[in-house]
Amino acid sequence: MRLSTLNSRLALGALLCVSTGLAQTAPAPSSPVPAAPAQAVPARRASGATSRVASAVAVTVSKAVAGQIVGCPAGLKVSPQAVCLYSKQAAASVRPAVRGALGALVLGDWKTSGPASSLLVRASAGGPLGAYVLLSPVTAQETLLVVDAAAPSAAASARPAAPAGVVKGQPYLLGRDLTGVVNVVSLGAGKFRLNVAGETALTVTAGQKTAQRAGGNVELPLPPVSDGKNLIFPVAGLRALGCTVSDNAGGLTIACGPDSVGVKPIVF
Repeated sequence: MRLSTLNSRLALGALLCVSTGLAQTAPAPSSPVPAAPAQAVPARRASGATSRVASAVAVTVSKAVAGQIVGCPAGLKVSPQAVCLYSKQAAASVRPAVRGALGALVLGDWKTSGPASSLLVRASAGGPLGAYVLLSPVTAQETLLVVDAAAPSAAASARPAAPAGVVKGQPYLLGRDLTGVVNVVSLGAGKFRLNVAGETALTVTAGQKTAQRAGGNVELPLPPVSDGKNLIFPVAGLRALGCTVSDNAGGLTIACGPDSVGVKPIVF
């Protein structure tokens, strides 16, 4: 398929909406980009700077779906490291094939927003987030996939200032560090809802050791805190979510149900 045709038929807006949700791992657009009209549009070729992790994931994905490397549509706001693949398979078939091929590297399952889907991928088994895969159907039997490196910005990776209420010497995690194992939702006024697959949601309040679950109270060993934007959760409190914590060479491995993620805790 000619790339100009691909540009005219691909729901770029759908992919951009998903990439916005991955703002901590990929560049987010400042405004939605509509599907391009049916005319020749320059495409970006895969960059020689493609990261080792993104390259390895792209190779695995390509083999799983018989993908053909194409230039990424110019309107798609991804990094120069991104690799775009075209597959003559339906999205419903592509999703399980990709997840199965990546195996233990996958963080959670596909997240869907409209017609587009996203999947987070570890850099190594039990390691930190390394890449992500975006997927959008072109037609009922054709799919475009985007593999890009998950390189957090300097601002995202910087240690936040110690907010009031932290216990010095204790390890904490930002809510975003738990992506893939715990879904953290801000409820406003310092409250956050934490969801783990297969467990009842836990609602916590910054500065309070008492949390709520299904109408009952749960006592945390240390109170979570917030800097006004981020949840800063004590590692010791993860057991209240049914998660286990173990040491690894780079920090800690957090396992919640069948999913796990490697993290580096913050000690204030």
